[in-house]
Amino acid sequence: MSDRIEKFGLQIDKTLFDFIETQALPETGVSSDDFWKGLSDLAHEMGPKNKALLDKREALQQKIDEWHIRNRNAPHDHEAYKSFLEEIGYLLPEGGAFEIDTANVDPEIASVPGPQLVVPITNARYALNAANARWGSLYDGFYGTDAMGTPAPKGGYAKGRGARVVARSRVFLDGAFPINGGSHADAQRYYVHQGVLLVDDNPLESPEKFVGYKGHPKAPDSILLKNNGLHVELVFDRTHPIGSRDQCGLADVQIESAISAIMDCEDSVACVDAEDKVQAYSNWLGLMKGDLVDTFEKNGETVTRQLNADRVYTSPDGSGEVVLKGRALMLVRNVGHLMTNPAILTKDGGEIYEGLMDAMVTALIAKHDLGRESGNSVTGSVYVVKPKMHGPEEVAFANDIFTHVEKVLGLPQYTVKLGIMDEERRTSVNLKECIRAAKSRVAFINTGFLDRTGDEIHTSMEAGPFSRKDFIKRKAWIGAYEDRNVDIGLECGLSGKAQIGKGMWAMPDKMAAMLEAKIDHPKSGANCAWVPSPTAATLHALHYHTVDVFAVQERLRKGGRRAHVDTVLDIPTASYRKWSKDQITREVENNAQGILGYVVRWVDQGVGCSKVPDINNVGLMEDRATCRISAQHIANWLHHDVVSEAEVMEIMQRMAEVVDGQNAGDALYTPMAPGFDGIAFQAACDLVFKGRVQPSGYTEPVLHQRRLELKAG
Repeated sequence: MSDRIEKFGLQIDKTLFDFIETQALPETGVSSDDFWKGLSDLAHEMGPKNKALLDKREALQQKIDEWHIRNRNAPHDHEAYKSFLEEIGYLLPEGGAFEIDTANVDPEIASVPGPQLVVPITNARYALNAANARWGSLYDGFYGTDAMGTPAPKGGYAKGRGARVVARSRVFLDGAFPINGGSHADAQRYYVHQGVLLVDDNPLESPEKFVGYKGHPKAPDSILLKNNGLHVELVFDRTHPIGSRDQCGLADVQIESAISAIMDCEDSVACVDAEDKVQAYSNWLGLMKGDLVDTFEKNGETVTRQLNADRVYTSPDGSGEVVLKGRALMLVRNVGHLMTNPAILTKDGGEIYEGLMDAMVTALIAKHDLGRESGNSVTGSVYVVKPKMHGPEEVAFANDIFTHVEKVLGLPQYTVKLGIMDEERRTSVNLKECIRAAKSRVAFINTGFLDRTGDEIHTSMEAGPFSRKDFIKRKAWIGAYEDRNVDIGLECGLSGKAQIGKGMWAMPDKMAAMLEAKIDHPKSGANCAWVPSPTAATLHALHYHTVDVFAVQERLRKGGRRAHVDTVLDIPTASYRKWSKDQITREVENNAQGILGYVVRWVDQGVGCSKVPDINNVGLMEDRATCRISAQHIANWLHHDVVSEAEVMEIMQRMAEVVDGQNAGDALYTPMAPGFDGIAFQAACDLVFKGRVQPSGYTEPVLHQRRLELKAG
């Protein structure tokens, strides 16, 4: 065990202590003693409350299990079930109307709809990519993906494809910025005259969409346009390989893309001890101070990456400057209430609740940004996304945590804004009261199908076997859950004050499919949605030019739609259970392959988020949420004898061989076959065979234990 430093009853790993003392605390105005005493008070006063909330989760779960067991042989009585949930305090009465009063919210959260990235904070390169994904090349997005219907070509530049990219981009420009009596496809010249943009002497149909330029007004180097709050920059350069062949010298179309980015300390990382936490906190510190730099090898060359500078343009009338951020607004996702971490021990020798440590340290680090020129928040706010909260009491607890943190750090109350992730069943059915519990902090709510379904399976484990995963998506409850999240968010006044978000597109190589499907998110009234890469953010941004999200929200608000909690409470158990042997095998194989492909990298390499080929070799973004649903699904089928332990183990071993083959080119990879006795394989088996007894079906306890076991060895 590493050396520990004692402070106010805390036993702090020296690695973490030194980081806080020498890097995080200086220049914050917070003294060492104030910080450590504040953290000790938080751990020792809030820790017992944290445990009591976790105990309540388990007590409610036990009652729900017992109810399903008592009623297993009778047809499901929805009204009796709902009354039972009310009786035990799971489904709470809904209070009167209110609106959030969150103040000092940045425009990226309040008034600019657009794509959102989620990225593991432990990887500096990825974190910088995400922060810099505020802007992206539409030409690159079309050329380098299958967005236009065919895969990107291999080898040198394909002129025919390049011409298609240029034509497709001009179709977008005609849609978002139509020209009076003309088309961008025919444009020979763009210039500025008396503050007005003219395209071959024709103005835009909406002249106010022209907001700036660079260079000389008669022959600009670039033109800045704005539509639905998002900016587009037309870049002209006749010396550029693309611009030199273009009729008006248009070399690129730059799209404002990832408006915000969540720097993740939770589901996409593998942080199990002080060493890991310091890596996460160090990168967050670099982002908040603006000096994070990463150097790496790419295509045989050494590349150094740092945060992009702001973009400066001349105002249309030439009298002043227009300054736009070069980086996404950054939020930080703390861990939930469940996990503890050995980085700090409390007076009784137990591990600190990791969420309490995250709250104090990430907020301390964010002080470096407040008031900084060209910083993250222009309104003096800190944005913390808090996942995996179950119901209003747990949201109120998070609110109290940050009130304590603000007092210790000398921050005005409600400096810390809270993101409530609507991904646990008890939060979904009590969402209005969850928002009320933090109505002066809420800056973000979202839905997440994967964690939400994993919790649905675990909560209703005793109700019977669940449908196959693809069929779960078709059940009525998921649509009601998605709609209700937006409806309640609008009822509670989030429009224009906070983000209402939607979940991840999990296939980073399937951009044509994303362009077809993901427009449904802004059409649903969501003003942000998650994408798996900067390129995906650029392409998804096109949807927010097509859809005026605030107009959609106003229609929904006036229409008074309210998806009903009764539908959300419909349990997606299988009504048809006469699956063939092949159907059962295929479902378990797909789940097992995803679990193994993710867990082997998590445990062996400490990689918390990765693109894992599925059983059909389609690359899927996997994190603990995807792992949770897959593990809970197999655990449910095991529990109800849809499949036997022996059959599952045979499939796990066979899929381990498939995963070994898919990772054959990774020099750091340790094969699971033929011994099947490695820690990673054992961890995957634990998630499945012990899945029914994991708290809320979470994967963290098993993964952390096995990763610590490997690191100790």
